[in-house]
Amino acid sequence: MATEARMRTLLELLVKVSREVATVLDLRTVLQRLLFSSLQYVGGERGSIVVMDDNGKPVDATIVYGRQFHDHTTQQLRETVEKGLAGWVVQNRQPVLVSDTSQDVRWLKRADDAAGAKSAICVPLMAHFRLVGVLTLVHPVPNSFTEEHLELMQAIADQASIAVLNARLYTETQRTARIYIALADGAAAINTSLEMSDVLRRILTQTMQALQVETVALALADNKNELVYHAAAGNNSGSITGQRVRTGQGLAGIVMNDKDGLVIPNVRLDPRFTEADKLAGVEMRAVAFAPIQAHGKVIGVLEAINPTTGAFDPDALVVMSGLGSLAGTTIENATLFERLQKAHQHYRQLFEDSVDMIFITDWDGKVLEANRQAMKLSGYSLIQLHNVTIDQLHEVNWNKTGLNFDLLKQGKGCNYESGLLRQDGAAVYIEVYARRVEYDSTDAIQWIMKDVSARKELDALRDDMTSMIFHDLRSPLGNIVSSLEMMSTLMPEDDTLSSMLTIAKNSTARIQRLVNSLLDINRLESGQQIVDQNSINPVDLVRESLHDVAPGANARQQNIENKATGVLPLIWIDQDMIYRVFVNLLENAIKFTPVNGHIEVGAQTTPDGAFVKFWVKDTGTGIPATDQERIFEKFTRLRGKSRAGGLGVGLAFCKLAVNGHGGEIWVESEVDKGTTFWLTLPVSKKHTTGQLKRVTGRLTFKPDKKNGKAETHP
Repeated sequence: MATEARMRTLLELLVKVSREVATVLDLRTVLQRLLFSSLQYVGGERGSIVVMDDNGKPVDATIVYGRQFHDHTTQQLRETVEKGLAGWVVQNRQPVLVSDTSQDVRWLKRADDAAGAKSAICVPLMAHFRLVGVLTLVHPVPNSFTEEHLELMQAIADQASIAVLNARLYTETQRTARIYIALADGAAAINTSLEMSDVLRRILTQTMQALQVETVALALADNKNELVYHAAAGNNSGSITGQRVRTGQGLAGIVMNDKDGLVIPNVRLDPRFTEADKLAGVEMRAVAFAPIQAHGKVIGVLEAINPTTGAFDPDALVVMSGLGSLAGTTIENATLFERLQKAHQHYRQLFEDSVDMIFITDWDGKVLEANRQAMKLSGYSLIQLHNVTIDQLHEVNWNKTGLNFDLLKQGKGCNYESGLLRQDGAAVYIEVYARRVEYDSTDAIQWIMKDVSARKELDALRDDMTSMIFHDLRSPLGNIVSSLEMMSTLMPEDDTLSSMLTIAKNSTARIQRLVNSLLDINRLESGQQIVDQNSINPVDLVRESLHDVAPGANARQQNIENKATGVLPLIWIDQDMIYRVFVNLLENAIKFTPVNGHIEVGAQTTPDGAFVKFWVKDTGTGIPATDQERIFEKFTRLRGKSRAGGLGVGLAFCKLAVNGHGGEIWVESEVDKGTTFWLTLPVSKKHTTGQLKRVTGRLTFKPDKKNGKAETHP
């Protein structure tokens, strides 16, 4: 009967304890009620509970002295768990009874433990084979607790363990929810703007609200990786902005280097707190730092100073780190947005201030945008331009742009000359450059149009003057040539006079070649065909060209090697025109090759047999790669310390003449290593042959009517 009564009493007791702790979910309340019940039903002067997480680390604790609770005891009881009686219970997962604490080495004596020997019970709180905590009761008199007390205490612990676990999980869930809410609120507030000043203000406001602190500050790394405070808020924050922290100094430097947050509960007790951490006008008691990170890189530090509650919440570092990550992404976006705005503004200034007309169109050619110059020269307003297409403004070169702008869609830019049709019906000569661009997030075409009317007028004037001058030169020049020929037959034999006459003949021949080349340029540029073509032996033509330039090469003591000596097919050419091409190339080689230099001339049939390929190679100064296309332009003369003067028409004539024959001409050169000019001329498919005859320093073609064979006469 006594046993049954005892069991009934124990069950009633456990039911009461279960009711006490199972009706609430707040962890601190559950711990307090469990301690009160334990002291009431088991006895003792004081009791304590340490709650453990799943990794066996203390996460909360409560101590009761009589009827008084003591908060902020986790750190104190952590030492007990690590070194004292509770630690032994944690390791062995077994309850323990200590009749006399002064005789048990497992009892951790503390500085305030001056009352002498005591009696103690310590039991594990197990729930589903998981250790959730340790419960300890202490009686001031040794041997006060018995095995019966130990069994009763273990029974209470077993009954309450599930409630403690549920309360711990609920508290963790609530804490996690608070963190997520704080971060979600922070993200919602911080990410609503991309203006840098507004972004920084919002970050500071959210940090102050989430952590309940007096002052917050934000520092960003500059290009020297030094921290510069860009913004601050709260008490005495006015003097913080602009303050600098050198690389690696202070707590901020530690956070930058370690990429981890830091909480200092009391700056006076932490030796890491130095002068570098002090902020002007702010009395610092406790401080928390979090790195501001973007794309895995720390770009700054977020700082919270002096919690209004006196101490930072255990979740402060988690919240700070989350806000730091949010801040990093937002600051990075704001920085990019700021750069984009500046780039857009810069582009807009260039767009509006350009001296050239700029149109932006869609792929249907409809005008989307135009700069001031475009409106000025076209005579249209922007509203009017929005109602026209680009092909209504100028004649589009569809061969360059591709039908429906297909070539532009492939990313290929193009340029060509055309005419802009103004609103008043007048036409303006323009040079057009078109390319694919992105405009206001839209795929579009940019048309840059340069007014070249002045250049066209100047070119026309120059061409007219050139044509007039050289047409007027031909008649007196012919008289000079005829006079020199007559003088050569009437003049007595005299070496000095003969030499002077030869110089005069060569000079007039050069003037004749220049005049003829200029006239040929005008004819070829106007589209006239070459009609005076015959079958000519290329070997003889090269030899005669070398004969005429030999005096210049001899004067510079240069060696000209002729490799065009084999058997080659006849070429179908205007022999006078191509003769002048060879003379131009050879004279250029002589001009730009140093004294005692080497020049090589050669020819060979192309593999397909349709052309004869010639080359003129020198060991001169060479031509830079950037100038190798320009040298074939009319009136182009390269500038440099070794560049000789001239009209700049020789190579332009060569290109027009060779292309007019259906051939090609190009250059290969390397600075200080020489130049090689290549050209191809078509092989003759006709049988009309003739002879080359020298007349007054130039070659003429005379058909051979006897046997159809070509003969050459020096």
